[in-house]
Amino acid sequence: DTLIDPTLKKSNFCAVLDIAGFEIFEYNGFEQISINFVNEKLQQFFNHHMFVVEQEEYVKEGIDWAMVDFGMDLAAAIIMFEKPMGIWAILEEESLFPKATDKSFEEKLKASLGKLPVFLKPQSKTDKNAHFAISHYAGIVSYNVTGWLEKTRTLLMTLLLKS
Repeated sequence: DTLIDPTLKKSNFCAVLDIAGFEIFEYNGFEQISINFVNEKLQQFFNHHMFVVEQEEYVKEGIDWAMVDFGMDLAAAIIMFEKPMGIWAILEEESLFPKATDKSFEEKLKASLGKLPVFLKPQSKTDKNAHFAISHYAGIVSYNVTGWLEKTRTLLMTLLLKS
């Protein structure tokens, strides 16, 4: 109930991060991987600003504090999406080739990302046709790439026609 500077107006603040948007369905396609990627980015942002930056502030203020390593366990999956030959770059590249197929896209993903520890073999009990899995912060999700190229081509064409 006390403020460091009693002349300042007291205000209450509550920070809430809704990570309920991260879901694992029986079938996880393009829309779900997009949602899960964004949720991973939000979680990373939240962790950094609520934990890392806050601890740095403690040190600046001279508070006796033992730093806690919250880790960068989200970074590996995010980097896999964003790197030059990551999921998004491969999807965009394959979408530009009219003869590219879901199979060629799948093969390129596995060839480029298959050795990464967060890129896994599909583990779905509900989608036997899933093509790969990702170890996200909230769990392992198997994804099916069927139709991703067509959806991306349609979006690219729409954007090109608007420009």
